[in-house]
Amino acid sequence: MSGTKGGGVKAADTNKKRYGKDFYKKIGAKGGKKTGVKKGFAANPALAREAGKKGGKRSKRGKAS
Repeated sequence: MSGTKGGGVKAADTNKKRYGKDFYKKIGAKGGKKTGVKKGFAANPALAREAGKKGGKRSKRGKAS
């Protein structure tokens, strides 16, 4: 782990040497492919709409102008 910018650059170089130049591209691509299961509001847009409505009513800032 790095605590500084220089350490981060060293760590990135090490990862690229060990696992190939496209190391970060590979792990980035895995992020969206890992699970095909939709969870939370992504699975139920109507539930998200209701939650947003409740949050808007409870807002203490007043109506948007």
